[in-house]
Amino acid sequence: MADELVLTTGIARHGATRLPSVDVDSFNIELKDDEGFLGDRASKSAFRKILDRWRKPLRKTGEDPFGDEPSEQVNKKTLDAMLIGDDTEASAVVHSAIEEFALELAYVTRRFLKTKAWAKTERIVVGGGFRDSRLGELAIARTEIILKDEKFKVDLQPIRHHPDEAGLIGCLHLAPSWIFEAHDSILAVDIGGTNIRCGVVETRWKKAPDLSKATVWKSELWRHADETPTREAAVEHLVEMLQDLIAEAETDGLKLAPFIGIACPGVIDEDGSIEKGAQNLPGNWESSKFNLPASLVEAIPEIGDHDTAIVMHNDGVVQGLSEVPFMQDVERWGVLTIGTGLGNARFTNRRKENGRGAKNGEKDDKDNGEKKAKKSA
Repeated sequence: MADELVLTTGIARHGATRLPSVDVDSFNIELKDDEGFLGDRASKSAFRKILDRWRKPLRKTGEDPFGDEPSEQVNKKTLDAMLIGDDTEASAVVHSAIEEFALELAYVTRRFLKTKAWAKTERIVVGGGFRDSRLGELAIARTEIILKDEKFKVDLQPIRHHPDEAGLIGCLHLAPSWIFEAHDSILAVDIGGTNIRCGVVETRWKKAPDLSKATVWKSELWRHADETPTREAAVEHLVEMLQDLIAEAETDGLKLAPFIGIACPGVIDEDGSIEKGAQNLPGNWESSKFNLPASLVEAIPEIGDHDTAIVMHNDGVVQGLSEVPFMQDVERWGVLTIGTGLGNARFTNRRKENGRGAKNGEKDDKDNGEKKAKKSA
């Protein structure tokens, strides 16, 4: 019954490579080198390990500015404050960690750019929790300088929206544009290994048909990692969050679309099942007997007077989609999300009926890979 409900929505396939505004050339690539997965070299935990390494010389002399606090527990605000503080040794430690991390991120980015799927990438936006800090922004800028010094013609920039909101706003770009003509908002879900965030996203489509003015009207956060719930309990809690948001949107007079966009870790099959990559979620989300969109449609069969439609995609893809309105001056672009691991996706803009966006078929002589660069990747 649940599978039948999902199939009747017919709005789009889950995990699709062809979306309304872009083609998804690749996502969730798992590159490896002799040391293991490349993403492990440019994650939040990788930065903490680097920071810890730079603290060791000062620990030996009893002059560690962080005291006894473990590196993984030093929050980003503290690190940002030390960057501009009066303690020059503390500032030097953080700057050293940023420099080393930027070298690692440059190495990983270089390897992506050398793959066939990422050939001729013109711009990369960097999201994830690490981006939400001054040290993250500096690491991104330093990485861009390193790559340009090696003759890679690619721009790196922090994602525009707050990482907590980008994963919700990006869900708008999973839905066909006709859904916005009669509605001013949608439900969005961003599922992570630590948190589940739900929100109502206002399209502001009449002000900006390209969705560049979209905003999160209201959101709820549940830190499931603190409770270690079963899979069924997690889905039940998610349903309650969505139902609360539906009620609040109706009370405030929003015209909520009968659509839920979902960002979820892993490789998403077209039927909504998760092939792999969901190991950090509560319970077994990769089971052949579990289908999240089917479970949600069964619990919330209608929104307003219409059948509920759901589209789910990889969380890195969805976070990147929040940048679609701002990527119309390039044709091929990608996203890297620095979090527990390194999310990744590469996009090619599609021609739009109104003429905006990349014009597929035009000759593109730009080579944004390596231009006789050093063979050091």
